[in-house]
Amino acid sequence: MSKINFRDTMTIKELRAFIPAVGEDLTVVVQSEPGCGKTSLLAMIASDNGDKWRKVGDDYADDKYDYIYVDCPVKDMADIGMAIPNHETKTLEYYVASLFKMSNGKPKVILLDEFMKSPKLMQVIYTRLMLERTVGDEPLPERGGRRSVVFATSNNAADMVGDSMLAHAGNRVCIVPMAKPTVDEWLAWATEVGVSRVIRTFVKMFPRSMASYMDGDQDDNPYIFHPKKSTLSFCSPRSFYKADAIVSKRDRISENALMVGLSGTIGMSAAKDMAALLSLDKKLLDVRDEILVDPKNVTVPDDIAAQLMIMFQAVDVLETQDEVTSFMEFVDRIKSSEIQAVFFTMMMRNARTIRLARNNKNISTWAAANHELF
Repeated sequence: MSKINFRDTMTIKELRAFIPAVGEDLTVVVQSEPGCGKTSLLAMIASDNGDKWRKVGDDYADDKYDYIYVDCPVKDMADIGMAIPNHETKTLEYYVASLFKMSNGKPKVILLDEFMKSPKLMQVIYTRLMLERTVGDEPLPERGGRRSVVFATSNNAADMVGDSMLAHAGNRVCIVPMAKPTVDEWLAWATEVGVSRVIRTFVKMFPRSMASYMDGDQDDNPYIFHPKKSTLSFCSPRSFYKADAIVSKRDRISENALMVGLSGTIGMSAAKDMAALLSLDKKLLDVRDEILVDPKNVTVPDDIAAQLMIMFQAVDVLETQDEVTSFMEFVDRIKSSEIQAVFFTMMMRNARTIRLARNNKNISTWAAANHELF
């Protein structure tokens, strides 16, 4: 029998398929270090169910399911349901909180976020929901052969941020460590949601900012979360996204406010290293107004950071085959095939640009000549 090789973690992409596949019968508890995108799985699964899903308050809905977010550490018993007197029968009847939208009869996809930070009494209540698909005494709805899905998230116990679970409960669920997104995975997502090219360039140039303390040899890494250190501001997929709110509004604040704000979001080391990129961004060639006008003769910057930012900017703004073909004339003048590969990779991983890339002869020619890079 051949040996199956596997990692000890699942990627976000794998979890988006795994949770819906097994979630009617088995509760998946997703664990990772802070800021890696666990909570975002609910919206991702909603999106995967089709283009009819919509955000409703803090939750999501589509024609098949209600998507329900439960912030476990801040919920009390009354937030889940209560026993109400029935004066006619002189008994107590359990009323489920409106949080679960039980009255519409639609199956649910329920995320119990930060489950292991719940008080022990609440963990007992959530455990019945996880094991029996029941809120109090009310079963979760079924419809059209579809049953409700329940999954949970939490940090690693090694993160030392207060996560624990009773052993007998842990034996009844599926605990899955989630892999931290790689640099390229995060860059593809960040491009999709419009994160600043400055932040994307920083992540590409400083890949250690996306490392995990569990990788080993990271004690001297000044950017990331580490349970042995007391730093509250550090680099993570989440904090880079949060930092975009500062970078994108930098023309409305002072330089000091910019740097102090970044330091309080991604840490001082990352903020200092990003300062040079922010300065460079002001002098950067504009893809549409300068490069596409004369791609064969416009000056190619020598600075690697400038080249990277131009690649990210191009993915953001190119809209037609003619523009892609013209920009490829500029790309071909860049000496580094690794820098060129950034443009190719982001074009192929972006839902908006992938069709442009696949149908462009210049990109196809480049890909065939540089296949060893992938």
